[in-house]
Parts: sequence; C-alpha cells; structure tokens
Amino acid sequence: MKLTLHEIARVVGATNNWSELADTEVHNIEFDSREVKEGDLFLPLKGTRDGHAFIKTAFAQGAIATFSEKDIQAPHLRVKDCLTAFQRLAQYYLEKMAVEVIAVTGSNGKTTTKDMIQAVLSEKYKTYKTQGNYNNEIGMPYTILHMPDDTEKIVLEMGMDRLGDIDFLSKIAKPKIAIVTLIGESHLEFFGTRGKIAEGKLGIKSGLRPEGELIVPADKIINKYLPADTKITRFGPDEDIFVTQLIEHKNMLSFTTNFLNREITIPVPGKFNATNAMLAAYVGTLFDIEEDKIAHALSSVTLTRNRTEWKKASNGADILSDVYNANPTAMKLILETFQAIPKNEGGRKFAVLADMLELGEQAPELHGNIAQSLDFSVMDHVYLYGELMKNLLVELPQDRVSYFTDLTNLAENIKEILGPQDQLLLKGSNSMKLGTIVEELQK
Repeated sequence: MKLTLHEIARVVGATNNWSELADTEVHNIEFDSREVKEGDLFLPLKGTRDGHAFIKTAFAQGAIATFSEKDIQAPHLRVKDCLTAFQRLAQYYLEKMAVEVIAVTGSNGKTTTKDMIQAVLSEKYKTYKTQGNYNNEIGMPYTILHMPDDTEKIVLEMGMDRLGDIDFLSKIAKPKIAIVTLIGESHLEFFGTRGKIAEGKLGIKSGLRPEGELIVPADKIINKYLPADTKITRFGPDEDIFVTQLIEHKNMLSFTTNFLNREITIPVPGKFNATNAMLAAYVGTLFDIEEDKIAHALSSVTLTRNRTEWKKASNGADILSDVYNANPTAMKLILETFQAIPKNEGGRKFAVLADMLELGEQAPELHGNIAQSLDFSVMDHVYLYGELMKNLLVELPQDRVSYFTDLTNLAENIKEILGPQDQLLLKGSNSMKLGTIVEELQK
C-alpha cells in the first residue's frame, strides 16, 4: 500500500498531535487484530465487541499505530469515527492511484459477473477484484486498500442490506462502468417490493463518473430510476446487447452475441451464466480487449464460489447442487437449465426444492408460482421440503410430487430411490440445509 502514516492522518483529518509520529510507510490496514503484521495500521471497529479492546493485541502483533476514537497511550490517529475514516481513505486511495473502477451489483449473478470481468480485463490490465464477499461498507474499502500497488482496474462487488447501501458505496468508488445484473426478489421481506429493490440497486449510478456507462437489464421496473444524462446500455432480447445461439451442456455452455464475431464457451452450466459472461465480454470490448483474448479468458475462468455445481453421488448419480441461496428468479433459472439437459440413458430426473426465505408477505404466492417452471414431460418426480413449499405442493400433480417436513426422512427417501443413471437437482435457501442431503448421497 502506497500510503505513509502522515498522509493517512491528513486524509482522515486526525485531530491529535500525529506529526510527532514517524512518517513511515504503512504496509496494510487491518481491522482484525489477529491479522495484523509488522508495519500495519490497526483499525478498531465497533461490532459485537468494540475493536478498541484489541489495540494492545494489535501492537503486540507489530502494528506501528492505530486509529482511535479516544486519546490513548500509544501511537494513534484520533478520529471521530474509525469506519468513516477508513471509507474516506479508500476513496482517496482510488483517486491517488488512478485506478478505474467497474462496479457490479444485482439480486443474482454479481459475484460470478465480477469474477468473469476480472478474468477478461486481466488479459490486458493489472486487475484486482473483491475477494470473497467483501462487498459492504467495511469490505469494499478493505478491498480497495488491499489492492496490489500496480493495479490498473478494480472490479468491485456491491451488496445491499438496506436502501441507500449501494448509493453510499458508489459514491466512494466513483465507477467508470456500473452494472446491475438483475432485479430479483432477494430480501423482499425487508424491502417490500421489487420497485424498492430496483431503487436500491440503481443507487449504483450515484457515484458514476460523468463519462461513465450504466449497464442494466431490460426490466421496466428500473425505468424511473435511470438518469437522463448518462450513457445507458440495456441487455436482454433485442436490446443493445444480448445472447444468441445458446447451447447448454451438462458442465459448460456456448453462445454468441450481437456484438462479438466469435463464439464464447464457458466451463460452467446454467443459461443465466451466459448473461453474466456476455456482460464480462462487453466490458472487455469497452476497454479494447481483443475478441480472442476475451474468449480465452472466459473459457478458463475461475469463480469465487461455484454455487451451481455438479457432484457425483456414491452410486454414480449426477447431482446438481445449488443450495447456497434461493429466490424465485434463481429457482426458475436453475430449473430451466436442469430440464434442458438431456437425461442419461436409462436415467430419470428428480428435483428437491426447499423454502425460499426473506420474501415477506408475497412468499406464498411466489412459491406457488414455481409450478409454471416445472415441466413434467421432463421431470419424473419433485420432492418438496419446508413450510412455504406447501404453496407449491397444491399446484402440482399429486402423483408426481412428495412433501417432507423432516430433512432426515427426505434424505433417506432420496437415497433409496436414486439410481446410478439418475440426475438430481437440489435448490433452496442455505438455512434449509439441503447441503446435508448432498453430503449424505456422497457417502
């Protein structure tokens, strides 16, 4: 990190007599005292416990100084609020290092799109990205201040828990390119309507540079939140950019677009991932990356966490595990993908669907609507688990569906019926613990 202690003090407006401290270069800034190393600056944040209680530990680990909201008997920078100082410093550091920002948010696909954009841009530029899920008011500044010194482009994922979160993060990052992957139903319980979710996600435009570009889905619900004086690119059928000639395979997919002259192949399933890859390819064209290099990057992309993953049961059956999270849009998309893949010779197709949480008052209706995405000319049987899935149960042919209230019984039933040539999809919110069924089938 190319910052000295005095420079940091000036940027954050430290109010104590910091000029008496040696103006040494700071290696890193850490908010976990256990991660502090020689030459680091400690950031005591207030969480379950007040980070000021760990200042002594940070110095024992090698810290040269600490932020502090009170005067202490140790080298420190006195600030009114440690987190605000951290955020202000991240904003300054992006400007100082002249790093261009590509910001990504959305109800689904933001992590995968971020990974794919980073892979594409790395073909030409020194590119860094949000690590893991560091996409909030703490994680994003941490990402910025931990980027390598030679970074030219940074891909920042922006998450949202409440209205205003994305707006705030965008004003820190000041992106050149801002992308909204999807307006779905995530956190509908807290936001109330998709309109409010759209309003929150479109906060990404707030810090967009005057010469910047906003890339959004063709969804009417966002229209009222689009700025009039910004270049806007829409994606979707017959829009500015779109996917054509999509071919799905079990472990990969291929597609073309209306703006590239060659086919793209990516090593992950799911037609929704074609859209994510298309967005990455389009960003690549905005930064003058050759089409062959775009295709090469996407053909070997490594994802942060592949939430949609094919696994093998102990008896050889194919398991499509997508149990990290769930909302109606994501469930419909994975069902489309699963049903489009040909059956194994002599095999059957089964699905285990569990409750989708945080959908608020609309939860019963949204669960029932999943029936429209189930094709029983393809599906042999569907297994439902959870209180909310009763709303889907009544919409399905009763001879093709089974309902369970006990996870252990469900796992035992699946294990009994699943044959070596069968294919099984599991999808539900993480707290429904469908992952335990996957583990049981692999034993």
